[in-house]
Amino acid sequence: MQARDRLIVALDLSSRDEILSMVDELRGVAGIFKIGLQAFVANGPAIVREIVSSGERVFLDLKIHDIPNTAQHAVAEAASLGAFMITVHASGGGAMLRACNTNTSLILGVTILTSLNDDELTRIGFDAPPLASAVRLAKLVKESGLRGVVASPQEIRAIREACGDDFVIVTPGIRPAGSDAGDQQRTMTPRDAMEAGADYIVIGRPIIAASKPRDAAMRIIESF
Repeated sequence: MQARDRLIVALDLSSRDEILSMVDELRGVAGIFKIGLQAFVANGPAIVREIVSSGERVFLDLKIHDIPNTAQHAVAEAASLGAFMITVHASGGGAMLRACNTNTSLILGVTILTSLNDDELTRIGFDAPPLASAVRLAKLVKESGLRGVVASPQEIRAIREACGDDFVIVTPGIRPAGSDAGDQQRTMTPRDAMEAGADYIVIGRPIIAASKPRDAAMRIIESF
């Protein structure tokens, strides 16, 4: 992959016009565009179809988490939209993960959200810190037949060691040096994440909120 192919830009916007304008602005710079809950709920499946039909790849980040049958059908519908990547929650369990396995899209298991720290994990009921919990979930994802995970930068090396070089790691919580961490608890710079072994990095606000988004994206690509 070229450097630009590794950059996923999170289009955390509600307006269809703003989303499509940002896609046009970043065309040829961003490798993949992430459509998450905000954009999907505001615009429905049509926004995915529009971006895909324009020739761009979409990371559909809905973090599906339900009983195996429901999750399986939800993933199938998401894949039918042409999404390149789709997320499901690894904590849905092995049966759900196996049901979601499909060859039409890259299905990624979300391990531990980057907004969670040790205290929050304990409050939720996890009996291990983020690193150990993420590695355990990544192993479950691989054992269930899926090809990759979404994990914070701090867990990249451990997951790579546990799951191998052919296991895809997509990393959110990426912040260029000097930028605001926002609601992310476990962050890293783009270059450090790549050096740690990430296959793809996800960046939103530092690009889409910049006065010149294309220039901001180019600087990030140049940094790694």
